[in-house]
Amino acid sequence: PARLVRALPGTHERVVEMALNYAAAGRALDLGAGSGALSERLQNAGFDVTAADITNYFELNSDFVQLDLNDPNFDRGLESGFDVITSVEVIEHLENPTAFLRSIARLLSPHGVAILTTPNVENIPARIRFLLDGEVRAMDKTSPEHITPIHLDLFKRQVVPRSGLVLAENFVHPRGEFPLTGRKYFHPLFRMLIPFVKGSALTGDCHIFVLKRAPLP
Repeated sequence: PARLVRALPGTHERVVEMALNYAAAGRALDLGAGSGALSERLQNAGFDVTAADITNYFELNSDFVQLDLNDPNFDRGLESGFDVITSVEVIEHLENPTAFLRSIARLLSPHGVAILTTPNVENIPARIRFLLDGEVRAMDKTSPEHITPIHLDLFKRQVVPRSGLVLAENFVHPRGEFPLTGRKYFHPLFRMLIPFVKGSALTGDCHIFVLKRAPLP
């Protein structure tokens, strides 16, 4: 049976593509593995996968480690040296993103990469939503499990530098589109507003971040 995928269509494919760009194979850790859909893709791409979550939701021919990702030292339950660490639509569920990233930094190999995704809370539809009713899109009453919005400026300027990581790449998915806004007749209006609004994440409904360990001083 097909595994449940909660991420936007195409997200897992992009994450695996990015992983292969940085590491043709090696050890991969999938944090917040959920149904195992991404773990399975990574495994099929040639990675030796360890899946981790607070509960084992799936059966997969890979290692599984039970972890509470809100534990600021969850990395103690794992052997470090991962070539790729993935975490798709997880960080917004957590109480302390900086502590989460610090654990990731300790788990990466010297040349490893972490690939994270999270909802884009500052695209044009999100800004309109906040202007009209003061609610953060993807963090409202319909998504009570989302507790920590990731704002791009603060993430790059404050969170990442404090974590022992550096940002190698950042892009939105899907670029130029707004799939979470089902009323497509609004999409041309959103695009018309782009030249009048500041920011680099005005389209796309999720961020994809590629992070590396910060060089030693």
